[in-house]
Amino acid sequence: MKREKELAKNTIIISFGQLLPKLTTLVTLPILTTYLTKAEYGTYDLINTLVSLIIPIIVLKLDMGVFRFLIECRNDHDQRVDVISTTYIFILGTATLSTLVMFFVLQGIEPLTKFLICIYFILDIIYITTQQMVRGLSRNVAYAASSILYAVLNMCFIILLVRLKNDGLNGLLLSMIIGSAVATLFLLAASGVWKDVHLVFSRPLLKRMLSYSWPLIPNSLSSWVMNLSDRIIVTAILGVEVNAIYAVANKIPNLLTIVQSSFSAAWQENASLTVNSKDTGAYYSAMFDALFRILVGATSLLIGITPLLFAILINADYEAAYYQMPWLFAAMFFSTLASFLGGIYAAHKRTKSVGVTTSLAAICNFLVNFALIRSIGLYAASFSTFISYFLLVIFRMFDIRKFQKMSYDFSLIFGCGAVLVVMSVLSHINTLFFNGINFVVGVVLAVLMNRKLLKVIINKFLLRFKAG
Repeated sequence: MKREKELAKNTIIISFGQLLPKLTTLVTLPILTTYLTKAEYGTYDLINTLVSLIIPIIVLKLDMGVFRFLIECRNDHDQRVDVISTTYIFILGTATLSTLVMFFVLQGIEPLTKFLICIYFILDIIYITTQQMVRGLSRNVAYAASSILYAVLNMCFIILLVRLKNDGLNGLLLSMIIGSAVATLFLLAASGVWKDVHLVFSRPLLKRMLSYSWPLIPNSLSSWVMNLSDRIIVTAILGVEVNAIYAVANKIPNLLTIVQSSFSAAWQENASLTVNSKDTGAYYSAMFDALFRILVGATSLLIGITPLLFAILINADYEAAYYQMPWLFAAMFFSTLASFLGGIYAAHKRTKSVGVTTSLAAICNFLVNFALIRSIGLYAASFSTFISYFLLVIFRMFDIRKFQKMSYDFSLIFGCGAVLVVMSVLSHINTLFFNGINFVVGVVLAVLMNRKLLKVIINKFLLRFKAG
């Protein structure tokens, strides 16, 4: 039970760091959709997604390499110094060089906006890498606190610069820059990582780290294809304003990434530490079942309250985004399961397999999207995202069995899947009666699927309440 408690503890800590940023994006969403033009919002979404493509290539996924290597040398000061210092020297050099190239390559953008994009790019690289260092050292409180700090600062400056000063896209970029810079400084100080930063560079160590991390690049590129190919195809064929609608459509379904990012971040560490245990297969299977139940509960609840959230948070000009959400809920559901299974690949150091499986799904996403975009319009983007993640999960579930014993409750999987499909259909119909049914079903299903977990939480709360 020790490892389960440690996993639960880390998940809860990281969840706090993930939840508030998601909530602040909901607070700022009405501001951005009101005070940015659709062209500006579509450009902002494109910038964010492009950054998610470029960074893994520039740093060769060394952020994940430093995380894995620090897990193994947490208590060895000299090795920590070598790993952290070598990583910083490498990423600072590559980030600076690539940013200079980016400044001259970017065309059709005014100089100030181009400069702000480049500054955000380099600061984001440093921030992401520092976060993974802190996670590798198991200082998850500092990691979560930095995410909260970034989110609060970003929200405050968006209100100031976009809402009050009406600075548009440049104000939004400046808000992101301030958040990244301050959060990075906080991480360095709060975690004590700065003490391990020396003028030390080990080429053999860098080679070993890159041998682990670079095979993860295809995985990141494939994930990018599934996320960005939709935007690029939609923008090229349907226009940047339709891309803005699609970007807004993703906002509420992306709340499921709170579950994904929090659990997966803790799971990566936990899966690696327990990979050589005698009961690894039973443990991994139990964790898959637990995550599946949590996801079913979270997805059903979100579908049930989506009409209310949409009415409160999103401008009426984006009404067309609502009808993309059923497919996107399903896509995020399977994306989270795929991420969990990817953690098992990483625990066994089969990083090449991670890239291969995601690449197959990415190819499927692109082909389906491109084939259907002219006939069914924006629905092609959301449907292709769903089908690609669905196939990725199915492939990984069976492929993992080649090297790791796993068992799945298929009756539970198919039963819950059928309920979620029906809820999605009712959500798409979008009448008061059917929305009411969805709300009731969502609450009931969430409670039934997680009754054991809820019972444990309630009992612990009552014990502490009585003790107090």
